Amino acid sequence: MVDAFGVIIIGVSVIAVIAATVSYWGSGRIYSGLGRGDLEMERDRPASAPSSAAEANEEIRQMLEAKSRRREARGEEPLDIEAELASLTVGSPGTGDPALREEVRQLVMARNERRARQGKEPLDVEAEIERQLRDVTG
Repeated sequence: MVDAFGVIIIGVSVIAVIAATVSYWGSGRIYSGLGRGDLEMERDRPASAPSSAAEANEEIRQMLEAKSRRREARGEEPLDIEAELASLTVGSPGTGDPALREEVRQLVMARNERRARQGKEPLDVEAEIERQLRDVTG
């Protein structure tokens, strides 16, 4: 009887190890597919983002309209949505923020100094500033 008990324990252990190994190999596809599917956030992202600034402005406009409606419901004056939108987006790179433009200019000048020390051709400062600001805005 003692011998039968040992054989059963060893047999069940071997079967459990085999089952675990097969389960692990079979589940590789399951685990690699987690997070993928219809609700995946990366799926909805556009390939290029030139309209991201326009989309951001539209979302800001929608939030301002909702804020204005809430103010009206409380009996307060409605917001001037266009003025608020202009004040909120004045600091964005695409609208010509002078402080940002000056900061980018300083970075381009420093890059030109490094390029000169390396014996490379200097960059066109204005064109590089425009390129940097365009890259930031999308």
